[in-house]
Amino acid sequence: MKWKDIRNNRWVRIIANKYTLVLLAFSFWMLFLDSNSWLIHRELDLEIEDLKKNREYYLNEISGDQAIMENLNDSLELEKFARREYFMKRDNEEIFIIEYKEAEE
Repeated sequence: MKWKDIRNNRWVRIIANKYTLVLLAFSFWMLFLDSNSWLIHRELDLEIEDLKKNREYYLNEISGDQAIMENLNDSLELEKFARREYFMKRDNEEIFIIEYKEAEE
């Protein structure tokens, strides 16, 4: 092929058009190089998703803790909680804590 044949090709004329070149350069700049590029927006969207998942987790934990706090308004429940979590005892009691070792293989 001769150079003239290549220059007269339809696709070469479209790509070599100055408006097409400016549009391609502008698109490349906006997608990859700009401070508000698509890559940065993608990272921010992933971070937002992670934060939403964390928010849901902590809201579930808060609701569970609120249910425990409501149960602790009863003095018997408060005593059971203190015995179970903090190994508290009455004056005339003894507590034995039994720890099991995992089977060694």
